[in-house]
Amino acid sequence: MLNMSTNNINKEYSYHYKEPLAFSKIEGAIYSHILEASPNTPRKIIYLCIGTDRATGDSLGPLVGTRLKSLMPNGNIYGNLENPVHANNLATTMEDIKSTYINPLLIAIDASLGNAHRIGFINVKRGSLKPGTALKKDLPAVGDFYISGVVNVGGFLEQMVLQNTRLHLVYDMANVIAKSIYLANYHYEKYKKENLSPIN
Repeated sequence: MLNMSTNNINKEYSYHYKEPLAFSKIEGAIYSHILEASPNTPRKIIYLCIGTDRATGDSLGPLVGTRLKSLMPNGNIYGNLENPVHANNLATTMEDIKSTYINPLLIAIDASLGNAHRIGFINVKRGSLKPGTALKKDLPAVGDFYISGVVNVGGFLEQMVLQNTRLHLVYDMANVIAKSIYLANYHYEKYKKENLSPIN
């Protein structure tokens, strides 16, 4: 769970989940980041969906992971409603990923808190995600780039805010993110076959 109350959003890759063409805009942003992170040699893509089903507002990542499991059954997906990746097991999950894959392309997905007018926005940004900052947790930064969804207001009583976030909002945002990832992944796999040498 991030805290994004500050105005450091890259607006080029920040879209409200209800706006027209949200799927294609977010998919385009994800696809662009994948190509930028893996321009000449393909890398195994790992989707790290962070959060817990014990707090509605923090269930965005697990919901995305569960949806991705059905859309991409052969995908490398960590974190879902059945087996969430959260503060207690993030470090061991990262150790498992590092021991299993060589130089993977890690895409982190997590919920965030922010300003009231930012609720419902989905952000795609280059760089590592620092999960747990909204709840003052010291967790390792993860990801080559990340996708975050602003699910509620940050700045005060964050744990209570997460517990009182509407599931309908989080579910709809997770659905948009998962479908956008699926489309971006589909187009990247097509691009790899046509332009890149296979992974050894």
